[in-house]
Amino acid sequence: MKILVILPNWLGDAVMATPAIELLAKYYPNARFTFIGSYVSIEALKYHPLCEEAIVDETKKAPNRMKATYQLAKKLGSFDMAISFRNQIHASLLLKLTESVVCVAKKSWHSAFLLSHTPTIKADKHLSKQYSELAMINTDAWDKITPKLKLYIEPKKFDKPTMGINAGATYGSAKRWYPERFAQVAAEFSDRYEIIIFGGPNEVDMAKEIESSLVASNITNYVNLAGKTDIKELCSLIGGCSLFITNDSGPMHVAAAYNVPTISIFGPTKHQETSQWMNEKSTIVRHDMECSPCMRRECPLGHHECMKSITASEVIEAVKELNL
Repeated sequence: MKILVILPNWLGDAVMATPAIELLAKYYPNARFTFIGSYVSIEALKYHPLCEEAIVDETKKAPNRMKATYQLAKKLGSFDMAISFRNQIHASLLLKLTESVVCVAKKSWHSAFLLSHTPTIKADKHLSKQYSELAMINTDAWDKITPKLKLYIEPKKFDKPTMGINAGATYGSAKRWYPERFAQVAAEFSDRYEIIIFGGPNEVDMAKEIESSLVASNITNYVNLAGKTDIKELCSLIGGCSLFITNDSGPMHVAAAYNVPTISIFGPTKHQETSQWMNEKSTIVRHDMECSPCMRRECPLGHHECMKSITASEVIEAVKELNL
């Protein structure tokens, strides 16, 4: 059975869609996938053993996106089932133009107009559950159980216990805790763990702040890999960690896919929807506030109190309570 899957754009959302993909593989015999998505989502998920083709969606860069979407659809051809995990008009249009037998997307004005199956998926549950409900809309056999996250990139095997530090969050500054506090946590456990500082190309300065703080504390057993890893390397390295300290971010969900013990620091986002899915050794550190979750890229009130009020001591205590 040929299945077209339009992946979410963000790394974390793509990883949270992996249980739905596993369900498609389980409930549809002889499933063969074609994945379409952003560069990061494709790089993370293209190693699925049932993936026959993985295509980076470049239509947004085209002078005429409608025309580019049409051309991509005709190149792809028809599928037995086509599903979009992106609630976006060009994604709905792409599914429609493939002339696939069954086309599935969350209900919206454009999907309801264009596609065959457009269920109303309530946003009152974890995003992995929402994606799974969408994927299983055309079968009565599903037992309503959403499985764990799954990545097929081999985790790195480190010689010594290793702690990952991820101070970045691509969505915006409001989701980011402070580099000096990450450094305090790393320093506290530096006698037990080697330290890796993670970060994307736009988070190099943040990582350097952490590094400078560690140097000032005479900590030497660290490596700063910010801006130096591709997506496959990032997943492999995170998968090999013994402990991960992170903001709400894509790497946080990567850690969950490998069941890495994790402390996740949440501020302006909805932890009920985007916390680590089914990672038994995970803890959220957050403070209830009237203004949170605001879901904004930057603090609209200018005080960033949802993150500022979280101390390094709280996160250190949360690590200790994991009893690793």
